[in-house]
Amino acid sequence: MEKGLLLTGEPMGLLIAKQEGALETVKDYSLDIAGAEFNVATGIARLGHKATYLTKLGNDPFGKLIENSIKANGIDNSQVKYSDTYRTGFMLKGRVSNGDPQIFYFRSGSAASTLNENDVAEVDFSKYSNLHITGIMAAVSESTLKAVYKLIELGRKAGLYISFDPNLRPQLWKSQEIMVKTLNDIATKVDMVLPGVGEGDILCGSSDPKKINEFYLKGGASCVITKCGPKGALCSTKDKDIRVPGFIIDKVVDTVGAGDGFAAGVLSAHMEGLSLEKAVERGCAIGAIQCTFRGDNEGLPTPEQLSEFIASHRRCDF
Repeated sequence: MEKGLLLTGEPMGLLIAKQEGALETVKDYSLDIAGAEFNVATGIARLGHKATYLTKLGNDPFGKLIENSIKANGIDNSQVKYSDTYRTGFMLKGRVSNGDPQIFYFRSGSAASTLNENDVAEVDFSKYSNLHITGIMAAVSESTLKAVYKLIELGRKAGLYISFDPNLRPQLWKSQEIMVKTLNDIATKVDMVLPGVGEGDILCGSSDPKKINEFYLKGGASCVITKCGPKGALCSTKDKDIRVPGFIIDKVVDTVGAGDGFAAGVLSAHMEGLSLEKAVERGCAIGAIQCTFRGDNEGLPTPEQLSEFIASHRRCDF
């Protein structure tokens, strides 16, 4: 019986602009859900695996929206707690034809920001085989940072395979120096690190995927997979490097959520016992699929949709 994946994060209400332009000029928005870890959990669940979400929500409309979506996607909500005191965070997301959309957060003092070490201590880690964390919860509050370290500590004791996506959110940190120091420290305590080349430039001082991978391998990770945008990804262990080409798509609609789709692909394949090359191939495929959708998790595929995409799309030169 599969034990499944444990994630922690802050799911938020997401208001997506229906028109291009500065957010203060937008009159109409569509409603969705955001949160890197929510995206990964959704991707894992749609691929037929168990995903449990550790978080806190407010007893408010956004919290109920997220709760309903968690259930609808087959994500285990047994580790979700609810607050009458603190609200669910939300964010605004702009619409663009090119480049990254404008983002604005309303998450200070949210329910998820109160997640703490005691919440983590209540988790039965024997129910899980994998633990996935991102750099976002480490940045949300002092309380959540301590919770992240406690998760790693207890997950390690329980023998879980721990993956870490830096997922930089500079606006949530007091300074870039603190962000770099903290995230690189977390990376020394996990099994797999999943940076992007842009993140590597900030965290490691290089955008060369080979140098990024060497940096985190020396730090203690057993596997590092650096995302190289549409080209694909470089996967490294202490024994080998594997270059996996990306998939060619007709049009990029929105890149937000692509990295989360990548993580869902890699981790689901790892849970299935597939090779690293196949895991990264799956990650590249889901990341590409997600780029063709506007919502942060709208395009995350079922196994059938994933197989059809891989079979029908050409690969990049890498």
